[in-house]
Amino acid sequence: MEFFYAIVRFFQMGGFFMYPILLVLAVGLAIAFERWLELNRARAANQKVWNALYPVLVKGEFDKARELANKDRSSMAQMLGMGLARQGAVRRREDIEIAMEETMMEIIPELEKRTPYLALFSNIVTLFGLLGTIMGLIQAFAAVATASPAEKAALLAASISEAMNCTAFGLMSAIPLLLLHARLTTTTGHIVNGLEMASVKALNAIANFSKHQLDRS
Repeated sequence: MEFFYAIVRFFQMGGFFMYPILLVLAVGLAIAFERWLELNRARAANQKVWNALYPVLVKGEFDKARELANKDRSSMAQMLGMGLARQGAVRRREDIEIAMEETMMEIIPELEKRTPYLALFSNIVTLFGLLGTIMGLIQAFAAVATASPAEKAALLAASISEAMNCTAFGLMSAIPLLLLHARLTTTTGHIVNGLEMASVKALNAIANFSKHQLDRS
């Protein structure tokens, strides 16, 4: 309980700007949690679709691959489905590649959405902390100016200590937001790299099967 009371006292001593810092931190954590769930779901769904589709592509069963891709709503299925739709119509590698690249351009913003807010919120809470400290120091010096000489040193030390609480809380909020931003950005990068790898492997599988068909004929 003493630890809880210490936190409450620390928060109360920080002044008004502790509340906007807490609000921004809460919104940032909520965004980070939602993005973490969504990205992990997307990564798992993509891997599942790829494990099902790639063996079918290697065998040249493109109709079955199209059917599997159309049944799934993952980003991997959307990208491969678009490429396979072109494969059935034109069979040119360039057209299939362009179709998958166009789909990738639509998928990537969906994966990255809201994540940049975490870096922005990290800067905001830091600035709120500094602003709260500056406002606290202004009030402290104003109070010291009217205090008696015997009280000035003690009053100034106490006021500065209270004012610094706001900067400390701002930094304590900014650091986890930055770490979460870095983690989510890395996860997004892994998903995008996985899609690019799948795109290349799918193109190679289609090209190799077409080449074998030509060699047989």
